[in-house]
Amino acid sequence: MMIRRLAAGIACAVAAAMLGSCVHDNRTVLTVYSPHGIDLLKYYEIEFEKAYPAIDVQWVDMGSQEVLDRIRGEAVNPQADIWFGAPSESFERAAKEGLLQPYRPTWASAVPDAAHDPHDMWYGTYLTPEVIAYNGDAIPRDSAPQDWDDVLDPKWRGKVIIRDPIASGTMRAIFGAIIAKSVTETGSPQRGYEWLRRLDANTKEYVLNPTILYQKLKSREGLITLWDMPDVATMRDRVGIPIDYVIPRSGTPLLVDAIAVVRGTKHPQEARLYYEFVTSKHSQLEASRQFLRIPARTDIPRDSLPAWIQAAMQQIKPMPVDNALLAQHLNEWMRYWDAHIRNRG
Repeated sequence: MMIRRLAAGIACAVAAAMLGSCVHDNRTVLTVYSPHGIDLLKYYEIEFEKAYPAIDVQWVDMGSQEVLDRIRGEAVNPQADIWFGAPSESFERAAKEGLLQPYRPTWASAVPDAAHDPHDMWYGTYLTPEVIAYNGDAIPRDSAPQDWDDVLDPKWRGKVIIRDPIASGTMRAIFGAIIAKSVTETGSPQRGYEWLRRLDANTKEYVLNPTILYQKLKSREGLITLWDMPDVATMRDRVGIPIDYVIPRSGTPLLVDAIAVVRGTKHPQEARLYYEFVTSKHSQLEASRQFLRIPARTDIPRDSLPAWIQAAMQQIKPMPVDNALLAQHLNEWMRYWDAHIRNRG
């Protein structure tokens, strides 16, 4: 965004010097914070601006936890209009902190109760299954870990690469689901912590961002990771990285990815237009076909979705997760992991 504005400013200055005047872009700037990646965000920017040429969409691509931290830091003077993408647990925390503005979309009845906030603070956009990913050139499919506990096998010691959970909404959700399951079944997080200690013992490195994660898997600096299915499928099918995935047999967290209007937005009308545009039936179908996303809306016929999504939805066994427990304790659990488990395996 900064480069774009700088380039525009230089062009304007050159024009002013040569012609004595400069034409300014008088469009309304709509700012979107999102972890959805350049390709998807650029596609929606172009398509939305075709439909609404008076609006200039400018997006900032960053990790979902980074989005939450940034919106918190800017609460007194909000810079973003829309938050597009992150596990619903992050939106729950933002809603409790008063960082979101309620909006009920026109399709509100097309998602189940678990996929939206009861006070319309956020609504689900995509479903994101968490999977075990691996370098398909280095590991035959039938030799790859088939379930979560298989990743703990000592034969994978030093071969696991994990995205830093503190900055990653995806990894926080996976770790949180494992600890929440421990609390639900035993009344204590200790069994979950022990699982994470064993994972840490096999983990070679916690990397700063997904790009580094993919590069290290490609170069075989690590062979296995835990990540979300749509991104893994994108790297495999669109980028050509030899990475494949296994849907865990015992069940997997099926995250609800969400969208919300930022409280204090300076452009509420434009924000609502963008919200409706990227969550329309057409946009959801395009996201499934072009960007391998699984729509959260239930009014989209399953047979209209790509075959790989239809097949995956038949295999996925959602892991039961107490979302209220997760929202209440996840920060506490992650602080414990960071202080007592990270790099101590």
